[in-house]
Amino acid sequence: METIAAERDRPLCVDLDGTLIATDLLWESYFALARSRPTALLLSPAWLLKGRSRLKSEIADRVVLDIGTLPYREAVVDFLKAEKARGRRIVLATASDRRFAQAVADHLGLFDEVIASDAGENLKGLTKLAALEARFGRGGFAYLGDSTADLPIWEGAGETLLVDSQPGVVRRASAFREPSRVFEGTRVGPRALIKALRPHQWAKNILLFVALMASHRFFDLASWLSCLTAFAAFSAAASAVYILNDLLDLESDRKHSRKRRRPFASGAAPIPIGVVMIGALLAASAVAAAFLPARFGALLVLYLVLTTLYSVYLKRRLMVDVICLAGLYTLRILAGGEAASVIISPWLMAFSMFLFLSLAFAKRYAELTGASESGGKIAGRGYWPSDVDLIRSFGPISGYLCVLVFCLYLNSPDVRLYYRRPDLLWLMCPILLYWISRVWFLACREQLADDPVVFALRDRNSHACGLLFAAI
Repeated sequence: METIAAERDRPLCVDLDGTLIATDLLWESYFALARSRPTALLLSPAWLLKGRSRLKSEIADRVVLDIGTLPYREAVVDFLKAEKARGRRIVLATASDRRFAQAVADHLGLFDEVIASDAGENLKGLTKLAALEARFGRGGFAYLGDSTADLPIWEGAGETLLVDSQPGVVRRASAFREPSRVFEGTRVGPRALIKALRPHQWAKNILLFVALMASHRFFDLASWLSCLTAFAAFSAAASAVYILNDLLDLESDRKHSRKRRRPFASGAAPIPIGVVMIGALLAASAVAAAFLPARFGALLVLYLVLTTLYSVYLKRRLMVDVICLAGLYTLRILAGGEAASVIISPWLMAFSMFLFLSLAFAKRYAELTGASESGGKIAGRGYWPSDVDLIRSFGPISGYLCVLVFCLYLNSPDVRLYYRRPDLLWLMCPILLYWISRVWFLACREQLADDPVVFALRDRNSHACGLLFAAI
């Protein structure tokens, strides 16, 4: 029987995807390609037809990943450092493209050798086993992996180490020999998946009810049910886009002090599950929209197109991003009007555009001030820290313009169609001025950490302002 010392003299071969890092570099690079060169995705089916290794190589030709921001498993890295200090030979053996694997090895400085895929060979499963046996002989190496694809390699290895990420993997690997080391893996729980949906952001879809309330049809049950269905359709669609946005923003989110804890950026949820969730949410949104007028469906599609363009491109364009955000908020009001068969007033449209432009500026201002310690351009955005003063000017001005629109509305003949005492509505103006000014005071004090619309739905002072509005 071999001694423990003899076992540890074997080279330790370490898998990369799911083992050393809590993600998969093929999926990471695919979404990095979608972010940087989306038209190149049209070629990916042709690459895949030539083999998985060719797909990986073609993507690696076009993508540079920030290896330093990947979610490394700290326990595994610490173990490798200890083994390296003891003098053990450590080999990175992965199905990822060689260029990415070499970059990881260079970054960590722990590996003596890299065995990885290239354009002609996908080093996974039996193919990886053959490569390791050709290099070290049957049973002449230890192997650290994480998935069922690693089972044949564990069978041929002389020592088994694994990351317990999938149910039953430890049991099946133990059929060959008792593992010498089992690291805790990432189990995908419901909390991570719910967090990925960002249900707190659904609060923005309350704007779908604005048109119905502005029309004073408070007791129209059918219209309320239509708006509730519209709320479900927009919430499902919004969650799908949030997940897509998270997958496209993996690198920039990992550089952010708060966003790096998001499920996909942190590795708490695997990217393939995110892709499945996007498809399921879009299907649910389409089913809900089928019960509403066709114009609502058209606006929902427009919302999806704009938000996708925003995620892929527009959010990185100076000023275009905040105008797009303001438009998406206003689009919700339009969609709510179509769902409830309410004609939207031009006054409401103008009011909402200026108001939401101010809030979009506030959101950008909070992001810029929150990341100002980096001293450079904000990752994934078109703004520099030096733009803060301009945004601090544009934002309040946009907010006060919405109050001006409201004042003009109060002087128009339209107001008398709905109110017997329109002069009382002037009491709303100081409340509006107070609320907008307060939002910007909090932003300037760096106390506005959330999306301003979500903040308004959680803030007690905002609730009080809303109750005063309702009373007036």
